[in-house]
Amino acid sequence: MSVSRSDCFSDLLCGEDSSIIFSSGGEDLMECSPEQDFLMPEVQESIAGLIENERDFMVPCSDYIEKLQSTQAIDASTRADSVAWILKVQRFYGFQPLTAFLSVNYFDRFLYSRQLPKMNGWPAQLLSVACLSLAAKVEEPLVPSLLDLQVEGAKFIFEPRNILRMELVVLRVLDWRLQSISPFSFLSFFAHKIDPTGTNTGFLTSRATEIILSNIQETSFLEYRPSCIAAATILCAANDLPHFSLVTAQHAESWCDGLHKDQINSCHQLMQQTASANRPRKQPKVLPQLRVTTRASITWSDSSSTSFSSSSPYKRRKLNNSLWVDNDK
Repeated sequence: MSVSRSDCFSDLLCGEDSSIIFSSGGEDLMECSPEQDFLMPEVQESIAGLIENERDFMVPCSDYIEKLQSTQAIDASTRADSVAWILKVQRFYGFQPLTAFLSVNYFDRFLYSRQLPKMNGWPAQLLSVACLSLAAKVEEPLVPSLLDLQVEGAKFIFEPRNILRMELVVLRVLDWRLQSISPFSFLSFFAHKIDPTGTNTGFLTSRATEIILSNIQETSFLEYRPSCIAAATILCAANDLPHFSLVTAQHAESWCDGLHKDQINSCHQLMQQTASANRPRKQPKVLPQLRVTTRASITWSDSSSTSFSSSSPYKRRKLNNSLWVDNDK
């Protein structure tokens, strides 16, 4: 006897009237536009609550950097390499930006509480894989296997059982608190504050997300709250649009209680400095050298012709190694 799909899941359905759920014009349903949604008191209170509790998921910047420098178990460059690898895997699998942020958040919170043994760098790589795996399990609908997760130039390949053991260690150190308040929690709200019409909010949030990920390797940004980082990145994104170029940190301070213009301005300036330092410089254009020969110089004796033909391959190899193009071709 065959059982239909609807019969299999009938016990999981609630007793509500489906007409209430799927009705499009019921009088009891309040229709709200995106602009009205952000003006509702519940949204304002939610954002205020996030700002109030965001410090609980932050790593004390000064203490953390001092600890890293004193223990010498991991330095800023090793952390930057670990974060860079996490971002590569995030792009490789198309993970959400929040997955990468949570991975780095777990990484920093763990190192703030525990010290890794310095053994040729493999403990930092194992911690990176474990943090990325945990974050992917929290945020991603589909998670690659632990072996497939170790891609994009992973320096060491670990067995799945060792990664699972490291995940358990991370969970215990973090007290099983995997949810975190991130800058992404504020982007849509702040973008709406700049553009209430919603015309450019998509661009503002997308550009701000790129800026956050591009600065996640810098330990200097650990000093700022997620809400401050979100406000500063929205300002950077707004500066790319001519009609929003006059929005300043003083305007951002009025978006919500708990924001401070001095902190936002300082974070904004740091982002601009980092972007300027990381901007690739244009390499000078090298023009190929042209060989000019006269008709008389083309006449060689048999010996000279033999010597030229024997040395010609070496000259071509040397030019190819120097990234020059054969002019004859």
